Amino acid sequence: MGPDPVDQLSTALECTGKVIDAVGTNQWEAPTPCTDWDVTELVAHLASGNARFEAALRHQEPADDRTVDADPVGAYRRSIPGLVDAFRAPGVMDELVTLPFGVVPGSVAANLRLIEVLVHGWDLAQAVHQPTSAFPEDLAQAALAFSLGALGPIPRGRQFAPAQPVADDAPTIDRLAAFLGRPVPSTASPS
Repeated sequence: MGPDPVDQLSTALECTGKVIDAVGTNQWEAPTPCTDWDVTELVAHLASGNARFEAALRHQEPADDRTVDADPVGAYRRSIPGLVDAFRAPGVMDELVTLPFGVVPGSVAANLRLIEVLVHGWDLAQAVHQPTSAFPEDLAQAALAFSLGALGPIPRGRQFAPAQPVADDAPTIDRLAAFLGRPVPSTASPS
């Protein structure tokens, strides 16, 4: 039996939370690799995404949480326990879950949330110049393997930009980000 997907998601949520906690006061309006969002908007997107997934897992309508805009960091932190608890509910990993882009088993929803949390955590780290080494290799490997299997054959479009070039020996988190359309800065030192 492999790693528990909810434990993996919980770890990813905390790793991304640490990036968020380290954002400097002058960095909240910094642009991110997600060109539609600055740092504040991306954190708010993560918080509202967690709330939407929790609502879907509980077969409820998502709450209209206006505090996300006023306090995206607090909203992100508040969204974690409910999301993790919803994924831990008995049988949820086998149930079908209706998400904005389709109906999937709960186990697929957990993998999709893991990918989004990791990649947006990477986006935030890039935006505020934090190291991405804090994202555990095993989580990035699981997310990349799932992405390659699930997303490889689908057409790229609004949700996923074309894969970007990245060194074969780049950290897995960078390879995941590149696969999902993020340009990865070169870490090679000049010769």
